[in-house]
Amino acid sequence: MSHTIHEKQKLLNRVRRIRGQVDAIERGLQGEVGCAQVMHLIAASRGAMNSLLAEVVEDHIRTHLVDPVKHRGALDRDAADQLVDLVHSYFK
Repeated sequence: MSHTIHEKQKLLNRVRRIRGQVDAIERGLQGEVGCAQVMHLIAASRGAMNSLLAEVVEDHIRTHLVDPVKHRGALDRDAADQLVDLVHSYFK
């Protein structure tokens, strides 16, 4: 994933926030907080993971699937945009 070097700090910051969310789930379970609060924490963590995955997939599409110079038969820009939109809608 050498192309993620450009966004490395941004991605690492997101991972650290996700780690904090997972830690909050653990603390909630240990502290026996209510089910609704635990489910809210889990849903937030899942949403953050999905968002991170969508961002990495989008970068992969734009870096590896759209450049016709590097890849014969690459997607055109419009097809890539449609694919990115689909990825983002799936991971919401």
